[in-house]
Amino acid sequence: MKAMKARQAKRLARTTLGISLLVVIGAGFSSISNASDRSQPPAAGLSSKYVEVVVAPGESIWSIAALVADKNQIAATVADIVEVNQLATADVSAGAKILVPVN
Repeated sequence: MKAMKARQAKRLARTTLGISLLVVIGAGFSSISNASDRSQPPAAGLSSKYVEVVVAPGESIWSIAALVADKNQIAATVADIVEVNQLATADVSAGAKILVPVN
């Protein structure tokens, strides 16, 4: 009788552990899915005029803007990048994904 109760207790513990792991794994996949949804461009209409760029180490918004804009339009392009990406400042870190206007 005691052996049967011990087996039932072990089975219950394994079942509880298995269900807990499934819940944790499901929550992880859900959070990953939500994170990838937020990485989409802010508005669907912007995707044709902008390209997503990953900032490389040593790059800044100013250096990226200098690559895509005319010499007299760099400041305006920086302002556009800051606005479309909803940045507080023109500072970005390496690895950040930003939208850059395509001329």
